[in-house]
Amino acid sequence: MYSKEVMDHFSNPRNVGEIENPDGKGEVGNPVCGDIMKITILVDENDIIADVKFQTLGCGAAIATSSVTTEMAKGRSVAHALKITRDMVAEELHGLPPQKLHCSNLAADALHAAIKDYLKKNGRSIDEFKE
Repeated sequence: MYSKEVMDHFSNPRNVGEIENPDGKGEVGNPVCGDIMKITILVDENDIIADVKFQTLGCGAAIATSSVTTEMAKGRSVAHALKITRDMVAEELHGLPPQKLHCSNLAADALHAAIKDYLKKNGRSIDEFKE
């Protein structure tokens, strides 16, 4: 049912926790399934995500998508991280069952919410990262 990549990120999640005094924080949830994801980020002076952590309350797929999303964003530019989509997350995990695709959507949404929070705190607009 799940790929070895999903099982690996579920069994050995990366970047678990919460950053104290983060530059940005994003929290999203799905009332239907009850999954809740919180992502915190530290961004350096060059708009690179220097650190990212997650806390997830949800199923194995929710934990795996949170883990892989943080891996996809860590060390990357804010502009790059804003382009991470649910399809990219699912692809990185070598697929998710159709009923679990909403989990990858939440992980990308939580990351984007954290970035938007960072930009808002710094008086910046997401428009400067659109091509």
